[in-house]
Amino acid sequence: MHQHTARTDGGRPGAEPAGAAGTAPEPASASSAEGYEAIQHVLELAVARGGLPGILVEVRDGTRPWFGTAGVADTRTGGRRSPQDRFRIGSISKTFVATVVLQLAAEGRLSLDDTADRWLPGVLHGHHDGAGVNIRMLLNHTSGIFNYTDDVEALNRHETHTPESLVQIATSHPPAFTPGSDWAYSNTNYVLAGMIVERATGRALAEEITERISRPFGLTGTYLPHGGDPTIHGPHSRHYTKLFQTGPGAPVHDATELDPSVFWAAGGMISTAGDLNRFFGALLGGRILPPDRQRDMFTTVPTRDWISDAAYGLGVSSVRLPCGVTVWGMGGALFGSWSYAYGARDGEQMVTVNVNGDWSDGGWDDPIGVFTDLLQARFCRRSGI
Repeated sequence: MHQHTARTDGGRPGAEPAGAAGTAPEPASASSAEGYEAIQHVLELAVARGGLPGILVEVRDGTRPWFGTAGVADTRTGGRRSPQDRFRIGSISKTFVATVVLQLAAEGRLSLDDTADRWLPGVLHGHHDGAGVNIRMLLNHTSGIFNYTDDVEALNRHETHTPESLVQIATSHPPAFTPGSDWAYSNTNYVLAGMIVERATGRALAEEITERISRPFGLTGTYLPHGGDPTIHGPHSRHYTKLFQTGPGAPVHDATELDPSVFWAAGGMISTAGDLNRFFGALLGGRILPPDRQRDMFTTVPTRDWISDAAYGLGVSSVRLPCGVTVWGMGGALFGSWSYAYGARDGEQMVTVNVNGDWSDGGWDDPIGVFTDLLQARFCRRSGI
C-alpha cells in the first residue's frame, strides 16, 4: 500500500523490568473482576457503537497485568485479538527515540544544546537554518520545521523514502515560526533526531533502540523495522483504514503491510501492549534515565492544535483528563492502528490501548474519545465512572 496519506501525530495522533517475570495477563473473561467492568464496557461500546474492528487494552497495576478485548483481529476469520498481538505504534516511537537521545546526552556523547548543523551540517537548508535549531527544540517540537507528512503530494512521488528525502520535503517549505518561539507538531523533528543518533553512534537507529531499550527491558515484541520491510513479524491483528475519510460508508482497506520508511524515527515502530506498559512503567519510574535527564524529558511546554488538555516534554506528553487527573505517556496514529499508552507519573499504574481501525462512527472524536473514556474508567473511578 503506497498511498502516503497516513499520519503519525501522537494520537491526533538496574532492576528487573516490571512484569518481566510476573503473571500473564488475565483474559477478557476476567472482566467481572472488581475495577475492570467499566473498562470492558468501553471496549464493547467501541466496537458496537463506534464501528471499530477490534480493540485491546492491557492495564497494569505494579507488576500485575489485566488484558481485555472486544471485536476481532481479522474481519475475514473473526479471530479475537490477543495479549501477544503486535501492532504499529505510530508516534509512540518518538518516546523511544527521545530516550536514546537522552541516554547519549547522559553519556556526554551529545548535548541537547547542540545545533542541528553540529551533527548534520547542511541538512537543514533553504528556508530553514540548522544553526538556529538545537536538539531540545527537535524533541519538544519547538523548532518550527515544516512537518513533511503534511505534503502528501511529495510523499506520493516515491514508493519508498530515505530519512534525507523526508527532510528534503520539509526544507522545501517555509518554517512555521522562528525556532523556539512557538509549538507545532512536526514529524520532521524526529527524523532529524534519528539521523543525529546514527551520526553520534555510528550505528543504525534500530540497533540503538534494541540494544539500549528493547533487550535490557525484555521488550521482545518491540522493534523498529529495517529499511522498507512492510511486514509485522510475529503474531498480529490485521490493520484496517478508511484513509482518514469520515462516515460509516467510507471504504475500508487492509493496511497491515505497508512501507514504514515513510515514518521511520517519527512513527515506524512495532510493539505490544504489554511491552509498552513495561517500557513506560520503567521510564516514568526513573529506571531508564538518570535524574537530570529525567527532568529534561518531563519538562513540558504548552501545545497547540493537538490533543486536548495536553503538554509536551521530550518525546512524552501529559494529558489532563476531564476528572482533573493528569496522566503521562504518548499516543500514536497511522494507517489502521491507533494507540495510547498513558499512566501515573510514577509508572506504577499504566494503561495501553490499541484499535486496529483508524475511525470511530459512534460520536467519539476519532478513537481518541474511546481512549479518553478508558483512561477515565481507570484513573477516575472516584468520580463514579
